[in-house]
Amino acid sequence: MPRSSFYARRATANDDAKPVLGKRGPKPKISDEDLLAAIKVDLATTPFVGEGHRKVWARLRIRSGIRVAANRVLRLMRQNKLLSPRRGRQAPANLHDGKIITDAPNIMWGTDGARVLTLEDGWVWIFTAVEHWNAECVGWHVCKKGDRYAALQPVSMALTKLYGSTAADAARGLALRMDHGSQYLSGHFTNQIKFWGITPSYAFIEQPQTNGVAERFNGTFKEQIIHGRIYRNLAELREAMREFVERYNSQWLVEKIGYLTPNQARRAWFEERIPRAA
Repeated sequence: MPRSSFYARRATANDDAKPVLGKRGPKPKISDEDLLAAIKVDLATTPFVGEGHRKVWARLRIRSGIRVAANRVLRLMRQNKLLSPRRGRQAPANLHDGKIITDAPNIMWGTDGARVLTLEDGWVWIFTAVEHWNAECVGWHVCKKGDRYAALQPVSMALTKLYGSTAADAARGLALRMDHGSQYLSGHFTNQIKFWGITPSYAFIEQPQTNGVAERFNGTFKEQIIHGRIYRNLAELREAMREFVERYNSQWLVEKIGYLTPNQARRAWFEERIPRAA
């Protein structure tokens, strides 16, 4: 028989006679059982909740004089399910149970950004502004650097297109829905939209459906012109985005407005309220 089989059978036959091997190296001064008991006492007496193993390790070291490795405390707390299961906010979540679709145009717009990879220019940004009423893309901007200045460009384009001005209070009464991205939280961005008379309306944290109009449009243009395609540079992507926005606004059927296109819905809205000259 092979030598490996011979020694394997002999080892199996002599398992009862073999000594139980422990961890190599010097034995710790405190056993795992005693250390676990000290950890439980510390967690029971602390006035705080949600603390991690580092705080427990520090208190054991400083207050109780138990000098052990932090990784050992982490192992025991993990094995006995003593780690904090959640490090999030303690306040109840602000659940979204409202309505984000408006009953008229120019009440609320949504804005968001997305990154796209190109061959020559690397990662680039696409910022959009979308009307909540008819899902119309009212502004867009393709750029290399997605900072606070670039995030304002689609809003500026929409104001020029629909209001004919970017002067002070040009869009008084309009709300702008956006997430908590660094561009939208910056002082420059918030001060500029307030200069235009726009009220900032931030989406609820961890609830992207509150910015669902802009998110849905970004998903649409990714499905139509981004996924499965390779763009050489920024100029090529910008031209593709320009053609898509024109095609989307004139041909995309939107269910919430009776399967009209965004352009058809806007045209019908104003024709109903502005009588034609006789």
